[in-house]
Amino acid sequence: MQRVAIARSLLMRPALLLADEPTGNLDSKSTDAVLALVDEVHAQGQTIIMVTHDSDVAEHAERQIHLRDGRVEHDSAR
Repeated sequence: MQRVAIARSLLMRPALLLADEPTGNLDSKSTDAVLALVDEVHAQGQTIIMVTHDSDVAEHAERQIHLRDGRVEHDSAR
C-alpha cells in the first residue's frame, strides 16, 4: 500500500516528497521494497524528507536530523 501511495504522490511531480513513516507497520520484505523505491526515486533527482523512528530506515538518508522535544539534537550528513 505504501508503494502505491508513493507512486500516486509522484504523479503530480512535486518539488519535495514528504514521507511520514513510509515503512511503519511493514514486514521486513515490504520495508525493503519501499526503501528500494525511495532510493530509486531519489536517484532520479527527487528531494525527499522522510520521518521515521526506525534507525535502520534512517540509515538510507544522505542527511539525518534527530529531534528531541522539538529541538535539533543531532544533524549529520553522510
